[in-house]
Amino acid sequence: MERREFLKKSLALGLGAGVLFLPKGLPGVVRKAMAQDSVPDLVALQGSSPEAMFDRGIAALGGMGRFVRPGQRVLIKPNISWDVSITGAANTHPGLVGQIIRHCLDAGASRVGVMDHSIEYWERTLESSGVGEALRNAGGVYVQSEDARYYREVEVSGAVLTTAQVHEAWMDSDVLINVPVLKHHGGAVISSAMKNLMGCVWQRRDWHRRGLQACIADFLSVRKPDLNVVDAYRVLTRNGPRGGSPRDIVEMNSQIISPDIVAADAASARMMGREPRDITHVRLAAETGFGRMDLSALNIERLTL
Repeated sequence: MERREFLKKSLALGLGAGVLFLPKGLPGVVRKAMAQDSVPDLVALQGSSPEAMFDRGIAALGGMGRFVRPGQRVLIKPNISWDVSITGAANTHPGLVGQIIRHCLDAGASRVGVMDHSIEYWERTLESSGVGEALRNAGGVYVQSEDARYYREVEVSGAVLTTAQVHEAWMDSDVLINVPVLKHHGGAVISSAMKNLMGCVWQRRDWHRRGLQACIADFLSVRKPDLNVVDAYRVLTRNGPRGGSPRDIVEMNSQIISPDIVAADAASARMMGREPRDITHVRLAAETGFGRMDLSALNIERLTL
């Protein structure tokens, strides 16, 4: 989809940048009435920086102490697969990764690891993305993932996927925080919270052979993240997952935070001008009971900074 067509379609549907910040009552963005002191199911933010948005969003969800207890080991899973700079929008914003690490440590985490099974050479990717510097400055630890010895085979209760070689840190950490960047993907249509978990497995090509969309949904039966933070600050609207031109990028200056991975992806689909039910892995995951796809049935807190 051409960038101009994307923006035109998004505006026509009331979607795209700012989708969750439109006035109440518009189609597809209905918000249930919330008790004053209730905790939202999903927080949608628009603001000046990923760090500031996360500060406000995690506070709205009850603070990081709701998810991380003193002494626990935390694993953060951003997208750091591509050897491109922060402006390319192919990787998770490094400032967001660093801020999440700080919140985890402030909540008493004994160790905060960061990992991704990078597609391009991991050392270059870690530094060119800016995530390497961000995690070191924040007190995080990079978890090696470039060798098969870090993965172990587990059973998967899926319709298509029956086994997977999963990174040991994904299985052994006390708390899992999933931090994808929202973008277009040629095979999955969108890449967001669920698709980001492919970076925890060794044999990614096998998923494409078996059926990518079904495998993405099936993998949730292994272990779901405790928290999902979708970076929609700069968004690739075409030529994903790597991108290649500034013309591919829309600055949405947004963020989605939810413990429900399916809800996070449903909101992500809306921001990309898509109906959640039309994204196969989102629909399959909702039908299997891994989360909720109907945004109108959720308590959504919308915040602008």
